[in-house]
Amino acid sequence: MTSPQTHSASPRTGDADRWSPRLWALLIVLSLALFLDGLDVSMVAVALPSIGAELGLSTATLQWVISGYVLGFGGFLLLGGRTADLLGRRRVFLIALGVFALASVIGGLVDSGALLVATRFVKGIAAAFTAPTGLSILTTTFAEGRQRNRALSVYTVFGASGFSSGLLFGGLLMSLGWRWTFFFAAPFALLALVAGAFLIPRDRPGARGGYDLAGAATLTATMLLLVYTVVTAPEAGWGHPVTLGSFVVVAALLSLFVWVERRVRFPLVRLGILRSGTLVRANVGAVALMGSFISFQFLLTLFLQQALEQSPLQMALSLLPAGLLVAFSAPFADRLIDRFGTPVLIAGGLIALSAGYLLFLRVEAEFSYLPMLLPTALLLGVGFALAFPAINVQATSGVADDEQGLAAGLVQTSAQVGGALVLAITTAVIAVDHATGEGAGGGAAGMLEQFQPGLIFVTSVALVGVLIALSPLLARRSRPRDPSSPAKAEDQAERQPAGV
Repeated sequence: MTSPQTHSASPRTGDADRWSPRLWALLIVLSLALFLDGLDVSMVAVALPSIGAELGLSTATLQWVISGYVLGFGGFLLLGGRTADLLGRRRVFLIALGVFALASVIGGLVDSGALLVATRFVKGIAAAFTAPTGLSILTTTFAEGRQRNRALSVYTVFGASGFSSGLLFGGLLMSLGWRWTFFFAAPFALLALVAGAFLIPRDRPGARGGYDLAGAATLTATMLLLVYTVVTAPEAGWGHPVTLGSFVVVAALLSLFVWVERRVRFPLVRLGILRSGTLVRANVGAVALMGSFISFQFLLTLFLQQALEQSPLQMALSLLPAGLLVAFSAPFADRLIDRFGTPVLIAGGLIALSAGYLLFLRVEAEFSYLPMLLPTALLLGVGFALAFPAINVQATSGVADDEQGLAAGLVQTSAQVGGALVLAITTAVIAVDHATGEGAGGGAAGMLEQFQPGLIFVTSVALVGVLIALSPLLARRSRPRDPSSPAKAEDQAERQPAGV
């Protein structure tokens, strides 16, 4: 495919710092699609208590309303990126946006918990095609370096704003009923679809070959069974033969996926790309960021609405400072990346999130917003604003154009599957189930005590991400200076992540 880098966005042209209105409009369309992906996860989280009450769903079942979307998203991201490379990015992006809009409408109409989870799964699959395709359109439109950093900072701040502002939108829409949290995305997806049809340049497929359906099937089955096993283990028992057998099957499926990828002619994942420590660390950072954040948000939603009996709007306004911090960070994200490099920003963001989670442990049954929740909200905003753009820049830097879809799919798969898996483990750790009479029935103090292990777990996940992000910097300080060191080039790439 002819690279769109011949646009004025390219730093190789004299107009490098000035983008045309059409180029800005294209960036906004791509960013809007990512915003809707993030918005959907957070906005629906606000509606969970109302959905559970109307449809008679337990807390363990309710988490599948989130995990169904996240697993559909994460399970098909790599196939989505590959499909875009084979069929053309424009075509795949537009079709997937249409499916996303349709699934949004259907999700707001169903009256069955099973059907609701099914529509969420389909919607997640649609997002799995828009997300890597949109990111690969962006990274092949803006040349690597300052211009791509600038575009990615805008793009990823939109995504982070979706996650952080979803609570606010959800709270506002809950005054109309929980179904509106599903309907809301449809008109905006259609708007992006129409605008994209005019703005996204027609392209020819940039890759040759076929689909790795066996790889896609084994990878998706692995993730679905793993999350299902973790969710159901507390009830069945961690040592129960069914639980142990499920984990054995998960390991077998994962081994089968690796075997398929090594032998198939056109693999879903070229395993050689995982030799890049820079890319692997970005993916671990995505797991730590999204896994801890989604799980904390799940616990926070239940606590504020069920234990403290806050309205969805009250809860959303409580976390508004986080969304504002993320939104207003857009003009500075690329400058921070250029100055400090991605590892420092990823680690700094995860440290801020960890501090926010730990501060929430101070919350007492006699709740007071300013000393108890506001510091956590501010730290969540700072953490997301620092880490989210840096992770995406690091994951796609130094990757050839024909593998941008793969790199984008990998980091987004890590984020979504990591979110689903950490949420499943968190749910298992706290073992909340309305049927047992625990949880909200024990009052605010009882719920806080029950949630404490989950809060400690999500904090641990974030802190592990900090250590992984900083590992190349720590290793560099501990080894003698050697210009011929094979790690030198990779260290330099992370210090200046997009070739600046």
